[in-house]
Amino acid sequence: MTKVRLDETHDPARRSFVEAANQANTDFPIQNLPLGVFSTKSDPVPRIGVAIGDHVLDLKKASGATERLTQPVRDALQETSLNSLFALGRTRLRELRRIAGDMLDQGATGNQVRRHASDLLVSADECTLHLPTKVANYTDFYAGIYHARAAGALLTPENPLPPNYKWVPIAYHGRASSVQVGQGAVRRPLGQRPPAAPGTPPSFGPCERLDFELEMGFYLASGNNLGKPIPIAEASKEIAGFTLLNDWSARDVQRWEMFPLGPFLSKSFGTSVAPWVVMSDALAPFRVAALPRPEGDPRPLDYLFDGEDQVRGGLDVHLEVLLSTAQMRAANTPARRILTSNAKYLYWTPAQMVAHHTINGCNLQAGDLIGTGTISGPSPAELSSMLEFTSAGTKPVVLPNGEQRGFLLDGDEITFRGRCSRDGYVSIGFGSCTGRIAAAEIASLQKQVA
Repeated sequence: MTKVRLDETHDPARRSFVEAANQANTDFPIQNLPLGVFSTKSDPVPRIGVAIGDHVLDLKKASGATERLTQPVRDALQETSLNSLFALGRTRLRELRRIAGDMLDQGATGNQVRRHASDLLVSADECTLHLPTKVANYTDFYAGIYHARAAGALLTPENPLPPNYKWVPIAYHGRASSVQVGQGAVRRPLGQRPPAAPGTPPSFGPCERLDFELEMGFYLASGNNLGKPIPIAEASKEIAGFTLLNDWSARDVQRWEMFPLGPFLSKSFGTSVAPWVVMSDALAPFRVAALPRPEGDPRPLDYLFDGEDQVRGGLDVHLEVLLSTAQMRAANTPARRILTSNAKYLYWTPAQMVAHHTINGCNLQAGDLIGTGTISGPSPAELSSMLEFTSAGTKPVVLPNGEQRGFLLDGDEITFRGRCSRDGYVSIGFGSCTGRIAAAEIASLQKQVA
């Protein structure tokens, strides 16, 4: 694993001339500078930027205000997605983050960005945010052991964990085309639902057990050639940055379809990601040890074991889920936090996921998206899906206005937030990943039947 680097970009004393970036509650101080893709009404072509306080620095325009950028980086910043930039690798991303920080530094009085801030900085309120990369491939892991236990116990309480769980990072290939930026509607899917009784046919219609899954996602940097695995000691170099990820799940459809090949329509209708990508280097102060394995758990096989990754391969990211219903919004009631968790609860590290993904020679590509799996924690308040949190709907969440939810109803809005904090460093955040449930599209089917 790459050694954790701390440098002047993590200096807690550093301040930006963008005043909102110096507020204690901001997700986007100068120590963060996450990458994203945005557009405005006046310039509708998507372009690359970094979030700073309540503004976005237009990197396409700002690239002309410095001579420090290499030509490959300058060229990549003219694109409408982050794929080409990520393909340049972590070293170039580190250089870009340092240069962007210098552009936004409070002390840079002669800085061209500060001098022409009105042209290069855009208010976040004026921005439309887009999917950060053109996702060619999406893989979802099952690396949260507390989720695996809690969800498994609802089906096979006598043996909730699969026998291979502690040996291999389990995953499935997801649907890349339905990955969407977490800022809009999520359509309730249609599908087959389990038979009401043995020997009866399945029913068909809108999903009745719609759920979220609290995950983190990460994007690949330069990737690897077909047939050439990425060694575990090199795997972290291939992670460009991290984001929040909601793996929406149709639980009734999933229950009926998943054996023997796993989920299909129950997952492929939509996956939401936060619009901002927090670069791996920004997270250096918040690295922690991999989740300690209890006595008796097997040591990972050699291709999955790296000493440095065991010491610093985890991430301390505080996560939370907020729920807002249509009735709450009509009454101007703020969203209610229903659970919290932390990325440090993952049984397998992101580097182990990359190493395992490629051990058979599978080629990962720049901009590919990998989900960690649901990140539940050890306490009941940290069970990070409705399936677990409400015991499959039998113990519904009770909201302050008296509404109850076992699973999600139309009009419900789910928001994920993530934040890193550590004594001696400035806290950084991931923004938010939000989706509001829209009713299933059944009119066209009804016309066909008619």
